[in-house]
Order: sequence, then structure tokens, then C-alpha cells
Amino acid sequence: MLKHAIADADVQAIFDTYPENTREQLFNLRQMIYEVAQQTDGVGELEETLKWGQISYLTPATKSGTTIRIDAIRDQPQQIAIYVNCKTTLVDTYSSLYSDLLDFEGNRCVKFDMNDDLSKDAIKHCIELTLTYHKSKKS
Repeated sequence: MLKHAIADADVQAIFDTYPENTREQLFNLRQMIYEVAQQTDGVGELEETLKWGQISYLTPATKSGTTIRIDAIRDQPQQIAIYVNCKTTLVDTYSSLYSDLLDFEGNRCVKFDMNDDLSKDAIKHCIELTLTYHKSKKS
């Protein structure tokens, strides 16, 4: 399993604000994002930064994908989410593929209950679709 050090002090500071169980789940999502990026042709190196105060992953070298953000859901302490740009069709695509496995909010996120067994294959596919969104639109 790959381990990526957090290079951005502001990102580390955000991770440090979460309770331990939330931080662990977000680290799991972070690890999946890096694994998918490495295993997917054309994605390239990720940039880990903050967007809208959320931990975010971009594909600046290849511009293959749109920004993917991870965060806890503030008013629902047992839930975390993957957020995408609401102007994309990504959540519609996720929903058409995985409405029986995942929970969606509008056109911007996939939510997870931290106590549930996450469908890793479905989540990884959603991550792949996000990290290749612009590349796929050009095809």
C-alpha cells in the first residue's frame, strides 16, 4: 500500500482538526485517491491542497480530471463525503451506476456513514471518473 506524506502544512492542519475516527476515514479516502491516480493512465501526479476550506486533489500536470474534495459533513458527525464540482455531470453518473450502494446529495457529493462498510470498488470507480473527467469529455 502506498503512503503519501502530507506536504502542505495547511492540509495537515485541517486533518488535525478532525476527531480521530473521522480523520482515519478521511485518510482512507485519501489513500484510495492516490491509489486510483497511480493506477489510472493519464492522470499523473496529484496536487493536494485546500479549496473552499476542504482537502482537495487536482491533476495539474495532465489536467485530466476535475477537483475532488473530501470532508466531514458538519451537521452529520458520523458522515464524510467526496465532493465534486456541481457543474459537472459526475454525481448523475455515479448515481446511475451506484444508486443501490452509495448515498448522494444533489449534484455535488457522495456521502458515507463512517460506521458502514464502504463499497471500495464503487468509490474507487467514482474517484477514477473524477480524476479523468476532462480527459473523458475530450474522447
